[in-house]
Amino acid sequence: MKKFLFIIILMCALGSYGETLTLEQTIAIARARSVSATAALNELRSAYWDYRTYRANLLPEVIFKGTLPAYNKRYNNYQQADGSYSFVRNDNLELFGEISLSQRIWPTGGTVALTTSLDYLRQLSGQTGNSFMSIPVALTLTQPLFAANDVKWNRRIEPVRYAEARARFISDTEEVAMEAISYFFNVIIARDELANSRQNLDNAVKLYEVAKAKRQMGQISENDLLQIELNRLQASSAVSANESTLKSYTFQLVSFLGLPEGSEVELVEPTRLPEISVDYLEAQALANDNNPFANNIKRRQLEADYEVAKAKGAMREVTLFGQIGYTGTDNNFDGAYRRLRDNQVVEIGVSVPLLDWGKRRGAVKSAESRRELVASTLRKEAMDFNSNLFVLVERFNNQSEQLRLADRAAEIATRRYETNVETFLIGRISTLDLNDSQTAKDNARTKQLQELFSYWYYFYQLRSITLYDFVTRQPIDKDIEAVLRAR
Repeated sequence: MKKFLFIIILMCALGSYGETLTLEQTIAIARARSVSATAALNELRSAYWDYRTYRANLLPEVIFKGTLPAYNKRYNNYQQADGSYSFVRNDNLELFGEISLSQRIWPTGGTVALTTSLDYLRQLSGQTGNSFMSIPVALTLTQPLFAANDVKWNRRIEPVRYAEARARFISDTEEVAMEAISYFFNVIIARDELANSRQNLDNAVKLYEVAKAKRQMGQISENDLLQIELNRLQASSAVSANESTLKSYTFQLVSFLGLPEGSEVELVEPTRLPEISVDYLEAQALANDNNPFANNIKRRQLEADYEVAKAKGAMREVTLFGQIGYTGTDNNFDGAYRRLRDNQVVEIGVSVPLLDWGKRRGAVKSAESRRELVASTLRKEAMDFNSNLFVLVERFNNQSEQLRLADRAAEIATRRYETNVETFLIGRISTLDLNDSQTAKDNARTKQLQELFSYWYYFYQLRSITLYDFVTRQPIDKDIEAVLRAR
């Protein structure tokens, strides 16, 4: 149902970009079409296939190996019974094929394999003839005895890595929304400043005409007339500059949303969210449960522990290799499978340093030091994360009041300017007071829009950190597999 509603909203948004765009529609288009959204999806895809590869490595693997064929016609050195060497002419054709079924052993990190193979040799010169050697079945075990169990460590690390990637994708889509909000409000503020500058220009033209008449009647000084003329010129320059700024910001928004170049968009100024207040402890608990940072900390700690385990395992290497099965050889294919004999191999390979000048022990100490450094870094990052979250919660909870004050300040500044214009016409205030009220009006309106931008930006920043919608009181979740299939 959520996916269906999202598609409807997206279709409406895409179908209306030539007319008007609300903030919600802008965010929906950004999540679907922006370069940032595509980059987030590609990162998720990469993590998804890495995880699929990890899962596949845990399953049995069937491999065919073969030499089809190997032809040799050359001299090879041959050691005779008395120890001397001579060169012997060799002219043969060999075919070899092997099928193996192998499986990693999760608890121990070893590998067990079941194989069957056939080797065919045909001598082409001298005493010609065919030879077959078969291994109908062989069971092989390869087991490192002291090395770090990479299977066990990967089973601990890779699920955390994938969970981090899933949460990162959802967080990144919320950050895409934050980018969209920034571009959206850049246009909104630029448009409003252009409207203000045009209004100021109209007022400046009217005031200049009135001022010329008053100057002729001797009601104002030449200095005041020149100041009002200067205001008119500055207002005209501001209109030109604000028109260029609006075009620039509109182009950036259209490019970010991936809309056709030259698209005309008319933005609707957003309203406020329903009155909500966020509790810091609740936000902290949600962030610890949902934010990719929590899995990032866990993964990095596990990786540091794994590096220590690998360094300790490398101090001595002992590998057990064992194989049991049957083999047969004959000049005929059938005979190679009838007269079978035991085929058994047991090997224990040992590599123990007798004198390495402390190299391996130093590697262990280095890995342990890096682990301690990682632990210290993670503690600091966790403290910074919680501190930044606390500041964000406080700013968001305070933003409603800041916006209310900005609304009131804009209203007062507008009324004051309108009153001062009327007062100036009857000659009761100076041009300095009039200019001051105009500047205050423009600044108050810009401040009002900036506070509204901060209000929405903080809200989506909280969403990106907690992966939770505090309006609907629902977690922000996505069907990752559905997203991957849809794209």
